[in-house]
Amino acid sequence: MALTKAKKEELVKDLSKLLSSAKLTVVASYPGTTVKAMQDLRRQARDNGTVLKVAKNRLVKKALESTDLKDVDTTALTGQLLYAFNSEDEVAPAQVLAKFAKTQPSLVFVGALTAEGTFIGADDVKALAALPSKGQLRAQLVGTIGAPLSGFVNVMSGNIRGVLNVLSARAETIQ
Repeated sequence: MALTKAKKEELVKDLSKLLSSAKLTVVASYPGTTVKAMQDLRRQARDNGTVLKVAKNRLVKKALESTDLKDVDTTALTGQLLYAFNSEDEVAPAQVLAKFAKTQPSLVFVGALTAEGTFIGADDVKALAALPSKGQLRAQLVGTIGAPLSGFVNVMSGNIRGVLNVLSARAETIQ
């Protein structure tokens, strides 16, 4: 079904808003992916805070022109492509698509648009997908910060425990 001019303008405006607010926009090719699989992917992406759009590349290029990303190299944007946007987490869209690509090998990374206005290749997107998420990194940071304190508490309690064991053994020998 052909899009009307008003629908195209509305879609370009939505894409412009998504592109300008996204920290990372991952681009992937999805030939042969079933509708049911795409619905599953959309559900997984929604749970992760990622927005998926399938749009004509010409409209995406037009949306890029109306943002700060107008100087991005768009030569790789050919064929039937899926765009994954996330304004909260830099690696979330790459992780969602990489997880989906494990079960659906028909999904192939093309690249990604960064918030700074550069286009990175598919290998770099795969490397980003292997990184831990923001939540995991925060948990690791808290654990790292708390480790010396918990180690100190364990050392101090070990001394007290040793004194108590000696006193307990001494009390048993007296009785």
